[in-house]
Amino acid sequence: MNKQNILNEAARFVKQMLGNDASGHDWRHIERVARTAHMLARKEGADEFICQLAALLHDVADEKLRSSEEEGLAEVSAWLCAHGVEESVREHVVQIIATMSYKGGHNKPVTTVEAQVVQDADRLDAIGAIGVARTFAYAGAKGHLMYDPDSPFRQHMSHEEYRSGRSTAVNHFYEKLLKLRDLMNTETGRRIANRRHRFMERFLDQFYLEWDGRDMD
Repeated sequence: MNKQNILNEAARFVKQMLGNDASGHDWRHIERVARTAHMLARKEGADEFICQLAALLHDVADEKLRSSEEEGLAEVSAWLCAHGVEESVREHVVQIIATMSYKGGHNKPVTTVEAQVVQDADRLDAIGAIGVARTFAYAGAKGHLMYDPDSPFRQHMSHEEYRSGRSTAVNHFYEKLLKLRDLMNTETGRRIANRRHRFMERFLDQFYLEWDGRDMD
């Protein structure tokens, strides 16, 4: 099993699948998550190959992009098998992808250091300046409003309500993004998340100033 060849093939596979996505789950998102996962794996003592491979394939099974998570996980498993990835690695990668999603805060904690690394890498790409940009890209792709002051954010949601209910881009900060800093698994992830969290708070402060016309002085 040539690990670098498998990573190259996984990147090519995902680029073909998600290259034209306009919801913030495009190839460049995958590339950033894989790069961050590699860095975190080195710092946290995780298996670098498993972390990079899971990061590259993680959105193949994302229920936001597929008819079902089960279908996506089956495709990931089949792809890994077809490319000669040994069974223990296949099972670990699929387990990481199956458990890393936020799912409205209803997913169980991940259990391996590799899963912690990949989950942190994905969540770091959801916050900070890029997280802000991706939030508005996703809202636009789904036909959601940018902001509606008469539509309060949802505090308690089932997984189904989180996934399919109507929201706004700004509400998404309160429903998910501002919670992610405290859900980081690794020390390195927490340090990076602190900086990106503060940026989002500053962004929201400025957003409300402009929305209300209070920055005109």
